[in-house]
Amino acid sequence: MASNRDLAPEDRPPPPVLSDLFTDLGEGFERAGAIGLIVIGAPMLAEVERRHGDEARQSCLESLCRRVEEMAEERLRTEYRVCLAEPGIDEVLVVLFRKPGSAGFYRTEMPGFRHELNRTLQTHGAQVFYPYLRGPSRFPAGLAVEIRNPQFGLSTQLRRLVDEARRDCHHSIEADRRRARSELLETILDHRIYSVYEPIVEVESKTVFGYEALARGPEGSSFHSPVALFSAAEEFELVFELDCVCRESGLRGAVDFPSGTRLFLNIRPTTIHDPSFREDRLIKTLEASDLSPSDVVFEISEQESLSSFGAFGEMRDYYKSLGFQFALDDTGTGYAGLEELLELEPDYIKIDRSMVSGVDQDPARQDVLAAVLQLADKMGAHVIGEGLDTIEELDMLGRLGIRFGQGWLFGRPTPLRAAEIETP
Repeated sequence: MASNRDLAPEDRPPPPVLSDLFTDLGEGFERAGAIGLIVIGAPMLAEVERRHGDEARQSCLESLCRRVEEMAEERLRTEYRVCLAEPGIDEVLVVLFRKPGSAGFYRTEMPGFRHELNRTLQTHGAQVFYPYLRGPSRFPAGLAVEIRNPQFGLSTQLRRLVDEARRDCHHSIEADRRRARSELLETILDHRIYSVYEPIVEVESKTVFGYEALARGPEGSSFHSPVALFSAAEEFELVFELDCVCRESGLRGAVDFPSGTRLFLNIRPTTIHDPSFREDRLIKTLEASDLSPSDVVFEISEQESLSSFGAFGEMRDYYKSLGFQFALDDTGTGYAGLEELLELEPDYIKIDRSMVSGVDQDPARQDVLAAVLQLADKMGAHVIGEGLDTIEELDMLGRLGIRFGQGWLFGRPTPLRAAEIETP
């Protein structure tokens, strides 16, 4: 007889919830004499529901439950049940039955399975939640064990088991959070950030016009990717501190910067509050890298500039007075109208890869880029198409009259000096 895992996903019955299994769990508890519980949380599903609705959340939760059940079938050598928690709670429960008499059940077997769950889900979580979530996800897990005591009702002990496992899960979340914050703080305090540089190429001549400095965390650490790095910084309210170190890294790695090219450096509106980025100290820092303000273009995202327009305007006016230029990044990902872009007065408008990818085959994207180019011409700005992957996309930018392009078509971002790479 075929098991559920042999069926297509759409043909599989929905996973049971805890209340459906109450009688079965009670009988197993009485029979074995001891019961263990592993609670696996999926807090990221709240964001799935917010973005895609309850049906998407439920689909992801059921997918997670099936993945946990597959792992239990492969690895557990004791009687078990896998189910969902009560409706509205994004948890998967693994219930294990074991006769009393071996503390190793609690000390090694359950923690070992939890570790395997965590490792596998961290690696393959994106597949479990595809297409609603991409990238790494956290799956906090808690453990609890109850020994059958006839003095108490089965419902009392089962409820106590669930409550204790959830408390352990919350402790695990807080411990992971403290550990992650400590690791991020050490990364920032020790300046263990390095920069890689992605070329920006003149479309017609195919020569390098500039390089964008992109921050990376220590190789092999959980903060290596910029998404993980800045997501953690936002969670722990360390964005300003991290941003300062990333800017310093971008300049530090630009020693012996190719003559005649521009350095594109990502900054935020709060940069103006950084003492090391005020006139005297900033000019000295640039001189150490053989750079002048006219060699540097500060990049800021469209969404950040619009959400804090006053701070952006103050910063832009100050740095422009020193000779720096500005690029508006991520254009096309927010909700700014073309007229609103006029108010920002950038020297460069960088079109997000979502509008450039496949532009050679998409007349609608071509029309959008032509409109942005027309606006840029009015304001004396240049357009840079980001995310170029093919020579056909590059050729289309040229036919549209867009002067610059950027993307892996010209090579992946790399440090200018190999010694800049940091390891944890």
